[in-house]
Amino acid sequence: MRIINLNTNGIRSAARKGLFEWLPKQQADVLCIQETKCQIGDVKDDELFFPKGWHVYFRDAQKKGYSGVALYSRTKPDKVLTELGNEEFDGEGRYLEARFGNLSVVTLYVPSGSSGPERQASKDRFMEFFLPKLREWKASGREYVICGDWNIAHKNIDIKNWKGNLKNSGFLPHERSWLDTVFSDDLGWVDGYRSLYPETEGEAYTWWSNRGAAYEKNVGWRIDYHIVTSGLKGKIKAASIYKAEKFSDHAPLILDYDI
Repeated sequence: MRIINLNTNGIRSAARKGLFEWLPKQQADVLCIQETKCQIGDVKDDELFFPKGWHVYFRDAQKKGYSGVALYSRTKPDKVLTELGNEEFDGEGRYLEARFGNLSVVTLYVPSGSSGPERQASKDRFMEFFLPKLREWKASGREYVICGDWNIAHKNIDIKNWKGNLKNSGFLPHERSWLDTVFSDDLGWVDGYRSLYPETEGEAYTWWSNRGAAYEKNVGWRIDYHIVTSGLKGKIKAASIYKAEKFSDHAPLILDYDI
């Protein structure tokens, strides 16, 4: 099973850059998208966004042109969930879950705190709210693949300029500590990419600022993840980041599972 994750920074923008011409060549089973930046009504009449052979699901933000997630699946899910049970984050369109038997594939968009203290406070509220949700999911007995833009670079290895970003959102000590907890023996979640490539630098980055030729210089951050239940760790067979084409300021993160 091949699952691709991508923050499109606007699904219509990514489409103009060739996302839906690229997708059929990838032999993917599921595509998880964050930051659609549109309502489904904006694209519902355009066949490009609803390609033949795919089941397509959107969870839009209430605010137009903001946030939003989507999931494309070759197989029709048994069930689709779009609410975490928190008005603030559900209103921002940050979660969609597709269930296939005992497997859940989630597309998740963790808030960014980079635009100022108010957004950082929202991000902190999300982390506080979501940790018990992760405990609940882990205890459910279901297997989970949580794809998403988590907006946190976990370790020094995950960010080019780590010394210069120690006080910046996305690399704050308490954010990194939160991921430590997610990956702890207590919670037991697994960083899918790092389970195969624990020491890879540089080519593991998934996001680059649009400023200062960051992409050309590969001054990147690894903030996009497949975070999975421990039962799937041994079933991850390959992981890669696609950079041959650029659909967004993020790169597609591709993992293959033996499931």
